[in-house]
Amino acid sequence: MNRQTFFKNLLSEQNKAPQKNMGQAFAPSNIALIKYWGKRDAELNLPMTSSLSMSLGNKGANTSIRLIDQGHDRIVLNAQEINMDSGFYKRSQKFLDLVRPNTQTHYEINTQMNIPMAAGLASSACGIAALIKALQDLYQWQLPDTMLSIMCRIGSGSACRSLWQGFVEWHRGEYDDGLDSYAEPLPYTMDNLCIGLLIINDQEKAISSREAMTITTQSSMLYESWPKQVMHDLRLMKHALEQQDFELLGKTAEHNALAMHATMLSSQPSICYSNSETIRAMHHIWQLRREGLSLYFTQDAGPNLKLLFEKKDTNIVQKHFPNIEIIGSRS
Repeated sequence: MNRQTFFKNLLSEQNKAPQKNMGQAFAPSNIALIKYWGKRDAELNLPMTSSLSMSLGNKGANTSIRLIDQGHDRIVLNAQEINMDSGFYKRSQKFLDLVRPNTQTHYEINTQMNIPMAAGLASSACGIAALIKALQDLYQWQLPDTMLSIMCRIGSGSACRSLWQGFVEWHRGEYDDGLDSYAEPLPYTMDNLCIGLLIINDQEKAISSREAMTITTQSSMLYESWPKQVMHDLRLMKHALEQQDFELLGKTAEHNALAMHATMLSSQPSICYSNSETIRAMHHIWQLRREGLSLYFTQDAGPNLKLLFEKKDTNIVQKHFPNIEIIGSRS
């Protein structure tokens, strides 16, 4: 099954005309504590492994969508209209082609994001999830969350985890059609957990996650061990959440992130998202931990770090990293 067939079948019995003048939705960004890195099917964005994430509360995308009477879509991002010749516009239009009822249907989409774009903070994930939720609001689709998650996944893999707040697991699935590869919220909370966003560089990264995944899976000798690593780490992370064990959560998340970046470094050509400031921050965290502070980090496809610590240590973490933005647990 390809993407076009999936969407055609899924939406065949849904409303073909808007049920409201405008659809609106918010979707949170999410950070993977256990990473998604590598695809077994690029067409359907089917992952090599399962993954587990935590939302970033009110950090994410607010999107509105309405029909317009003109011959093309209009896309506005953070109050700036996107040029029709840009790659972002073309990718967005390609995805909209999957859901529009006919070729005469065109949309105006207005999205406000309060996180940097393409800097390893899951901007594409929350952007796609907010768009799907806004479309559901516009058309009043009667679709279960599982199907909405699959729709998000096809748009941008980790977007399937941005439908919910809290801790979310994305199941790898086994079927070739991807109907068993979706995300669902987990019944865990950890109220003492805080995340500190350490923005080292908010510029667009030089190589996209999509391209980096392809290079890694095709050329890294270490990648063969990655699925086994993820299975092990998933078990540890779920145990940490069940037992409210912050130390195990932090240690597992940090090790999983470093293992993912090791596969990239061993690819040909090597891929390194860290810069000198990223490395200095890592060493600072490790030194603080040797001195007794329970502080960990995770890193996605970008130079920025997300610090993991307990609420009681907020003041000392802020003292050492005065520029971080702290987000409490939204679990």
